[in-house]
This record gives sequence, structure tokens and C-alpha cells, in this order.
Amino acid sequence: MNFDFSDDAKALREQARRFLDERATTKVARTQMAADSPYDTMLWTQVVELGWTAARVPEAMGGLGLGGDEACVLAEEIGRSLAPVPFMSTLLATEALVLVGTEEQQTRWLGGFAEGALIGCVGWGEGDAASPARAGAKVTGDRITGIKVPVPDLMAADVALVSAQGPDGVQLYVIDLSDPGVTREAADTIDLVRRHGRLTLTNAPCAPLGTPDTYHEWLDRAAILTSFEALGTASAAMAMAIGYAKERTAFGQKIGRYQGVKHKCADMYIKLELARAHALHGAWAMQDGAAELRQAAAAARVASLDALAYCAEENLQIHGGTGFTWDSDCQFYYRRNRAIVAALGSKTWWSDRLVRALERRNALAA
Repeated sequence: MNFDFSDDAKALREQARRFLDERATTKVARTQMAADSPYDTMLWTQVVELGWTAARVPEAMGGLGLGGDEACVLAEEIGRSLAPVPFMSTLLATEALVLVGTEEQQTRWLGGFAEGALIGCVGWGEGDAASPARAGAKVTGDRITGIKVPVPDLMAADVALVSAQGPDGVQLYVIDLSDPGVTREAADTIDLVRRHGRLTLTNAPCAPLGTPDTYHEWLDRAAILTSFEALGTASAAMAMAIGYAKERTAFGQKIGRYQGVKHKCADMYIKLELARAHALHGAWAMQDGAAELRQAAAAARVASLDALAYCAEENLQIHGGTGFTWDSDCQFYYRRNRAIVAALGSKTWWSDRLVRALERRNALAA
């Protein structure tokens, strides 16, 4: 079975990479750290003009109606470039609305996402929470009360999808961020490029998005999309480490010639390729609606987090003392590593989810 992307998806990847290599360098990321705006508005306008925000929006809603393959390659290239735009947040919100949104919800929000007139975000975190299957925020009737922090791209968004405890369990709810009872403020996190916020909901209006069961279906798809984002960031960190190892001279020769450095680089490549195999399996399962979607999604999430953490940390180590300085770009990949972990639940939670999925598979096969 061939899990590789289609030719159209590969062509989109090439276009995205050329554009981001030119317009979204680490210099742009460094500039964004000191900017007042929560994202690079000029770069965002260009991303919208390329049609990326319309990729997953159905044609009937003004989008391009592209498949999961195209969404995955865009997520990977955004992750590789560290582009300071709210693309991943809007993509995850789009995926939820496409999957389980009512016709009214889709009509209200998806057209705006496609045009770039509206920005979405997703919030499940509540401080130190590690499990997206739990929520302290509660819904009574059509009102929600609770605090979500950190929420990626909250300060740029127009609509938030948040997890909350409803009458039937934890599920997603749609929050119009202009409604009364909604308060948002910037929140400091380790990622200085992708801004986060604190969302306080005090008896704020809300609308259910799907059910507790469909919330978990969305988590599977979100895990696959963020696994490709993690792959992109990990591959950039590995390329930076290898490039430095080829240039840095110590004791009369390039450090890449030393066995210890060679092994680190080889291990980065192995972990990255293993994670890519799992991510491609997940992309196939999402595109085809395969029965093993949950298993594939959890495996992709776990493997991608493992690869990203290793590549980001070893990139710092290979750079030595300079890698820990403010002027070094190593920090971007390390910081984004921690942010991606916080964006969708801990590696431990997803590892447990993978074990449960494998147990169900084995029970059915017995």
C-alpha cells in the first residue's frame, strides 16, 4: 500500500516551500518576537492570497475543497518555516467545523476563514492540564464559564473553539470572541513567536459543536495535522545542526567528522523518518476515513513529538555554548517544540491513547 502524497499535494509542497523560504525566514521570526502585533499581518495577507486558508473549506462555502493530504503538507511547511501567522490555529478550527459543524455554523465562519477575513483558534488547555479529554470549563444551557490558557493565536482570533464539560461529557463549543462575557488577555509562554492568550469566559454565550464522540474524532485529525507541523520543525532543526557540523572547526577538523556528532545526526534522521512513516499512515487514514484512524493518529503524535524534542535539543547540544545564546536561532526550534506539546496534550496522554487503540484492535482480531 502506498501512503505517499499525491502529485498535486507534492506540487503544493514545492510551491509552499519556495514561498516560505523567501518570505518566512528565522529573521522574520526574530522580528516578530519584538513586534506589537500578535502575528505578521503582511505575511498573513500573502498566505490568504495563495489560498491556503481556503484549502479545507468546501467549495460551497467559498473554499477550494482540498483533501487532508494538502492540509498536511501545508502544516509541515508552516512548521518548517516557523511562519508567525495564525495558520495552524485557523486550520484546526476549520477541520472541526468541516467535520461536525452545523450548516449555520459552517456558513457563518468557514467563508470568512477562506477569505482571510476571520481567524480561528482552539483552546483546551487550563494551565497545567495534560489531557484534552478533561475540562474544568462548564456549560449550563447555552452559557459557558471557565478559563482557557494558553490558547495559541487567541489575540488574533475572531472565534474560538473550546473544550468544556457539557451535559453528555467533554466536547467542543463555539465562542464568538466579540460576545459579552468573553475576556482575553495576552499570556506569556516559552514560544515568543507564536503568541498565546488567556481566555476567561463568564456566563458567555456558546453553541455546541458536535458531540463528545465527534470531539475525539476531531482530536485524531488534529493530532495528524500537528504531527506534520512537528515534522517540519524537527527537519529544520536537524538541517541547522547538520549545517553547523559541516562548518564548525575544532581541533583542526570539522566537528561533523567526530563520531559523537555523527551519531547524534544519524539518530536525528532515524527518529525523523520513523515519525514521518507514522504521520503518512495517519494522513492516509484521515483521507480515507480508515478504521485504524485513532491508532494511526496517536502513533503519529507520539512519534512526531519524540522526533521534534530530540532534534530541537540535539541541535542546541551540537551548537555548544553558542546554541544557548539569545543571538542563536536554535532557540526557535526548542521553544516551538514545547509549544507544540502544549497545543494538543502531553506525549504521555497520547501514548496511553495509542495503547488503548491497540488493545481494541487486538480484541477485535481475537
